[in-house]
Amino acid sequence: MFLERLVEKARGRNKRLAVAVANDENVIQSVFKAWKENVCDPVLFGPKEEILKIVREFTPEWIDPNIVDCKVETAGKFAVEAVSEGECDFLMKGKIKTGDLMKIYLKEEYGLRTGKTISMVSVMEVPDFGRPLIVSDPGMVINPTLEQKIDMIDHCVRVARVLGIETPKVAIVGAIEVVNPKMPITMEAAVLSKMNQRGQIKGCIVDGPFALDNVVSKEAAQKKGIESPVAGTADILILPNIEAANIFYKALVFLAKARSASTILGGRVPVVLTSRADSEETKYYSIVLSSLFA
Repeated sequence: MFLERLVEKARGRNKRLAVAVANDENVIQSVFKAWKENVCDPVLFGPKEEILKIVREFTPEWIDPNIVDCKVETAGKFAVEAVSEGECDFLMKGKIKTGDLMKIYLKEEYGLRTGKTISMVSVMEVPDFGRPLIVSDPGMVINPTLEQKIDMIDHCVRVARVLGIETPKVAIVGAIEVVNPKMPITMEAAVLSKMNQRGQIKGCIVDGPFALDNVVSKEAAQKKGIESPVAGTADILILPNIEAANIFYKALVFLAKARSASTILGGRVPVVLTSRADSEETKYYSIVLSSLFA
C-alpha cells in the first residue's frame, strides 16, 4: 500500500540507472520490472553474454537491454564513472560486494561525496500496522556518532516527505526510555531531542530515549506513563548501531513478513544497495525509492 504510492510518484521519471555487475537473476528481474513500469532507464554493466543469457531465460520480453560489455572486475568502476560523469542518475549494486562497490563510489576522483554521512534508510511496510516505519541504519554506518545521527535523521526526513509525511516523528531507540549516564545511547538521545527543540534539527519532531515498545505502541507508552508526541506514533526509528538496526530489519522481513525498500543517501547520487538475501520485490521497491532521489 505505502510502497505502491512510491511507484506512482516514480513512474514516468525514467531516471538512468547504472547497474554494477548486472549478471544476477534477481537483479535483472527487478530492474526489468522497474523499466517496464517506466520507473528507470537501466544501463547494465558486466559481461554481455552472461547478462543476455539471464535476460533470455528470466525476462524474455526485454528485447534489447542497454548493456555495457565489460569484465566483472571492471564493471563496478565503469558504473560509478557513469554516474560521476552524469551519464546515469543513480547506481545499483549487482553481483558485487557492498564494500567493493562503495570503495569505488567513495574515491575522491569521482566527486560523489558531499561531506554528509552516507547511510542507509529503509522503509518498512508491516502487515496490519497502520503506517510505514522508516528505519536507519541497517546496512552502512557501524556505530554512528552523534554527528552522524543528525545526518541520518535528515536523510530519513527526506524519505518521510516522499511518503507524504510533512513533519515526521523521530524516535531515538535504545533499550530503555530514561536517560542513564552509564548508557551513552540514552545521553545522545537526550541531546538530539534538545537540539530539535532549539531548531538545530529541523523539519521533524525528535524525542528519546525510547525502548522499542514505546514507539510502536501507544498502549505500552501509556502504561509506562510516557508523555511525548512521539510515543506510540513514531514514523522514523533511529537505531543505536548497525547490529540493532540490521536485526530489527531482518526480523520484520523474515518473521513479520514486512515488505521493504532501502536507499543509500548522503552522496551526490543515491545507491540501491540491497542484500543478496533480499527478494526481487525488495530490490524493485528499492529502485523505485532511490529513483525519487536521483
